[in-house]
Amino acid sequence: MFDLESWLLGLVIILAISSLVLFNLPTQYGGIIGKDRSANRIQIIVLGDIGRSPRMQYHALSIAKHGAQVDLIGYRVSDIHPDILANSNAIRVHALHPTPACLQTKDSRLFLVYGPLKVLFQIWTLWLALGYRTKPSRWMLVQNPPSIPTLIVAYVVCFLRHTRLVIDWHNFGYSILALRLGSTHPLVQISRLYEQLFARSAEAHFCVTNAMARVLERDYGITTKILPLHDRPASHLQVLTEAQRSSFLATLPNLLSPDDDQRLQDYQRLVSEIRMSKSRLLVSSTSWTPDEDFSVLLEALTNYSDLAITTHPHLPEVLVVVTGNGPQKDAFLTRIQSLKAEEKLEMVTIETAFLSTSDYAELLGSADLGVSLHTSSSGVDLPMKVVDMFGTGLPVVGWGDFEAWPELLHEGVNGKSFSDAEGLQEVLMQLFGGDEELLRRLKKGAVEEGKLRWDEEWDRVAGTLFFPT
Repeated sequence: MFDLESWLLGLVIILAISSLVLFNLPTQYGGIIGKDRSANRIQIIVLGDIGRSPRMQYHALSIAKHGAQVDLIGYRVSDIHPDILANSNAIRVHALHPTPACLQTKDSRLFLVYGPLKVLFQIWTLWLALGYRTKPSRWMLVQNPPSIPTLIVAYVVCFLRHTRLVIDWHNFGYSILALRLGSTHPLVQISRLYEQLFARSAEAHFCVTNAMARVLERDYGITTKILPLHDRPASHLQVLTEAQRSSFLATLPNLLSPDDDQRLQDYQRLVSEIRMSKSRLLVSSTSWTPDEDFSVLLEALTNYSDLAITTHPHLPEVLVVVTGNGPQKDAFLTRIQSLKAEEKLEMVTIETAFLSTSDYAELLGSADLGVSLHTSSSGVDLPMKVVDMFGTGLPVVGWGDFEAWPELLHEGVNGKSFSDAEGLQEVLMQLFGGDEELLRRLKKGAVEEGKLRWDEEWDRVAGTLFFPT
């Protein structure tokens, strides 16, 4: 039997809820479009640790230099670039609420259960941050990956707020997921389709390599602007004078946090020999993620140490400093302790460190050689750490068995490539075992490569998009 009173009551409830939702939708952007740059407001989204996302921090600083207001949104775990903190009038940092510990797991068997719950939590925190905790913006610049759930939330907020979406492609989200689940896993295939779908909603795209731009156009079917924006060193990364290098090396033993006097004395002896070029300082920086295989480095160093003791006594002792934090660090440290106990690293000392921005820059500038173990899940991204090294004039040896690598490293000019542990060992023996002329030539090439800076590259590419003349 038709109940008019109940029907009317239900209609009133539906209208009330609909009105409540509509009246509380994010407000729209209403800034002046044109030459009034002070009217510009740009949101930058990092669904990760802001402090470990240097490229997005550089974006924020470059935008602020052009007179726009920046809302930098992401997790606040490690230290943020000091220039951002000093420029709080133009750049506001909005910390996302971290995912609760109860929704995090390293067990791949539980990933299908905890993963969706974690995504739902991230959707909610992103929605609040983009739609309510920050003012409407003219542009939204989103780091990708992670693509899930960032792209869909960004798309909806941009649609509601009349904001222009720009995606900054560092890699592909589905290729990162494939490292964990395998390339044929259904979730990986779904992730790829999702990424392709929402990529087409953006007004423009930045990408870190020309090779990535070709993939976006060919495989993703993107017809809007695709602008290769190569990583370049920031201004705080500089070539050190001999006096500056010597001064920093004197402080290095204490930065490595020795746990006893004997260890401190060992560091001091090694650093003294490094200053006299009797020993060598090798640096690698990492996020400790699956696309960097540090077993290659350990195997190469183990073989190097063995050969230095047995058949190649002219090889110098090496101090290796690995910087950064991430999920695979503990396993690396455990493996190092095992190799030490087996006396397989007698000519090599390996330490890890998590340094401030200034100390990291000086460490790179004081080293003899940098190592990149980035293998590229997609084949078309590049490690920003190598760019940092070039900024300080540090030559690099790196894993080069992927398509985009030649865009960054020029073989025999600013560095050398390898594709396995044996190749890395041979390069170390060549550069540390007497070919001083080659090492000097590579350093000269690194200095030249580092002369093109981020501000110049950004103004040439991104500046013309955000601030057209």
